[in-house]
Amino acid sequence: MFYSPTYGSLTLSDIRVRVLEFMEKASDYKYRLVIGTDSQPRNGTGVDFVTAIVVHRIGYGGIYFWKRVCEKKPMVLRNRIYQEAILSLQCAEEVLTTFKDDGITKYDVEIHVDVGNQGQTREMISELVGMIRGSGFPVKTKPYSYGASKVADRHT
Repeated sequence: MFYSPTYGSLTLSDIRVRVLEFMEKASDYKYRLVIGTDSQPRNGTGVDFVTAIVVHRIGYGGIYFWKRVCEKKPMVLRNRIYQEAILSLQCAEEVLTTFKDDGITKYDVEIHVDVGNQGQTREMISELVGMIRGSGFPVKTKPYSYGASKVADRHT
């Protein structure tokens, strides 16, 4: 189940309807479909992962939907970051399946990962970017990965 600040609890099919309505209201604009995941450890008892689906009306805001997955065992940073990428890829595949009849392809879905040139995750950038590009998706890292580092992070 996904959640939206605007629409409440939604299934992926419900999200499809809301996204298409949102895009039809302003069909002259360009849109970007972004998926990103962020995580937060829970006092050594597990990890919360939040995946966000963002529909960005470029230059004019957007809407987003998110879901939480709780892992019951603690993870080191490297495993958490890989799990974030895997959850984003899984969500992207589900989105593509749901939107397959609406003309949305892998090239229309952008994966945002919460890694950047600063901090502990800098060594992982090329590995994660390669993994996501190898799966056929465009990828963004910090500071351009707002789907993970801003939207999903808001709910972790």
